[in-house]
Amino acid sequence: MFIDHVKIIVQGGDGGNGCVSFRREKYVPRGGPDGGNGGAGGSVILTVDPSISTLLDLKYHPVQRAERGSHGKGKNQHGKSGQNTIVLVPPGTVILDDDTAEPLADLVAGGETFVAARGGQGGRGNASLANFHNRLPRFAELGEPGGRRKLRLELKIIADIAIIGLPNSGKSTLLSRITEAHPRIADYPFTTLSPNLGVVDAEDYTRFVVADIPGLIAGAHEGVGLGHDFLRHIERTKVLVFLLDASLPNPVKDYETLRNELELHDPALVSKPQIIVANKMDLPKAEKNWPKARRTLAKRKAPIVAVSALEGKGLKRLIRLMDKVLGKEREAVPEPASPLDITKRYTFRPEFGLRKRAGAFELSGDKPEKWASMTDFANEEAVAHLRHKLSHLGIDAALRREGADGKVTLRIKGQEFEYTLEA
Repeated sequence: MFIDHVKIIVQGGDGGNGCVSFRREKYVPRGGPDGGNGGAGGSVILTVDPSISTLLDLKYHPVQRAERGSHGKGKNQHGKSGQNTIVLVPPGTVILDDDTAEPLADLVAGGETFVAARGGQGGRGNASLANFHNRLPRFAELGEPGGRRKLRLELKIIADIAIIGLPNSGKSTLLSRITEAHPRIADYPFTTLSPNLGVVDAEDYTRFVVADIPGLIAGAHEGVGLGHDFLRHIERTKVLVFLLDASLPNPVKDYETLRNELELHDPALVSKPQIIVANKMDLPKAEKNWPKARRTLAKRKAPIVAVSALEGKGLKRLIRLMDKVLGKEREAVPEPASPLDITKRYTFRPEFGLRKRAGAFELSGDKPEKWASMTDFANEEAVAHLRHKLSHLGIDAALRREGADGKVTLRIKGQEFEYTLEA
């Protein structure tokens, strides 16, 4: 089964907790703290595997979790880091944030990777937290929770040439005659429900990949006939082959319908090099209809060739023409590193935000939220350590600007605790 779009949830592993422990050994009266650090959580990593051509496996396994890190132990034993979860995806997979639709990555080449959900940092044990001011810390950090995301994966097949046409125009038959591909072929519309790929061996020993795109109909840009699912597979191709059924009354109108649907989906598609192919020239109606249609289509200034995919007539000429047009396009347009332009935008963000709400000062920001998630609020010494870090972050000045003085209640991600401003 060919699946080209799925939604998945990725969950990085939580970091392991640090350990509170003290060295107790005969003849060592003041052994000091020896609690080890927790191990880091594993990450969920998407990796391109060229042997895969569908997202089928993820359809049935939509939740991908990485292993959590082990907790630290006494005698300075650090916890083991969690194993990463490697998720294999086919080349041409576009990754988007399901909540914002923001493109995150475009995985094209074999071995390319994207860290979809990072594992949490392991909490420090009391041996690592000891310092000049607190030589015997009786607390440790909790492990940081792993990242969690909802993702939408879309597969856009990678081919050099796309064969597009109305249903039952002979696309699959043509692909089977010019390549070794064996698509499903039958004499009724929408026989092909997913793209098929085949490799063409040209006369000059060059090779290129051709895709048979399922039949398009009027309204495809609006999703009619699964149009959205089919049209996105054309976006990566370099050359478009418009396959027309010359036995039908108006091949010119069919061409205009196909071109219009491409333009409405993405105007950039119609700027790609085109080849117009008249198929089914073995039928008497085609011989009658085609001469007039050819004169009209010649105004498009695209190469035109007449073939019979069923009988194999004109196919060698078509392959030579594909090779020639594709060769010019390859010389003119260098291979991009990634077909999807993902530009990272760096904007200034303050380290924390503060607002008064429901009788407490609510604190937000990556650093405060991370520190709070790694704090054991049942341990007063751990909370005091958090207060100290917040003070160094500049929270006192921000609270005074809000009119606070003395002791206040802070809230970070729903967790409340008392905080005293420094004099």
